[in-house]
Amino acid sequence: MGLVILGPVVGTGRTCVVHALDDERVLRRVQPGIDVTAETAALAYAIGQGYPAPQVFEVHGQDMIMQRVDGPTMLTALAGGGLGLEEAAEVLADLLRRLHALPPRPGAASGTRLLHLDLHPDNVMLSATGPVVIDWANARDGAPALDVAMSAVILAQVAVDDEHPAAPAAGALLAAFLRHGLDLLDELPTAARLRGGDPMMSERELALIPAAATLVGKLAG
Repeated sequence: MGLVILGPVVGTGRTCVVHALDDERVLRRVQPGIDVTAETAALAYAIGQGYPAPQVFEVHGQDMIMQRVDGPTMLTALAGGGLGLEEAAEVLADLLRRLHALPPRPGAASGTRLLHLDLHPDNVMLSATGPVVIDWANARDGAPALDVAMSAVILAQVAVDDEHPAAPAAGALLAAFLRHGLDLLDELPTAARLRGGDPMMSERELALIPAAATLVGKLAG
């Protein structure tokens, strides 16, 4: 990689910062020590199968030069009133269905599919050509129900947080999402366990997971 002039920050996450490079590219820089090999492979496979995700042009250590996706996140659109809860729930459910409909990756265990494991409104960009799923850091092969359960638990964590201003909206979005009937109950305990093992979450966030899993089970049961 030659000289790269970083533009303004256009996105941040728990472990990364995204800088604009030009109208078509961004540089996503993750924290030192994080291996992006699995994420890059997951993205390459998903894109190769026609799934809506940003293309990776180059990888150099912790730096990924990627396709720039313009548009608000689903979370921003929900907060601004540009997207309704029912429509958002439908988009989330459809994105999960489409991902799990892809053929299994070569060498993957029987019955597994590529999972995102962090698909929630802040990881969906609403581009002019349709929704695009970003941040594939947690991607791996597994049971599709685990992916659905993880998305539900993430929404429920906000819904059960009495101090979060978006708690009522998150609860409504969760209920609408679960009405789409995607299988998740068998993998709900595993999703809660995996979520509870995330080293980037605060103690307060971790403490909300049992109540979140209970809410998901109640609404989905």
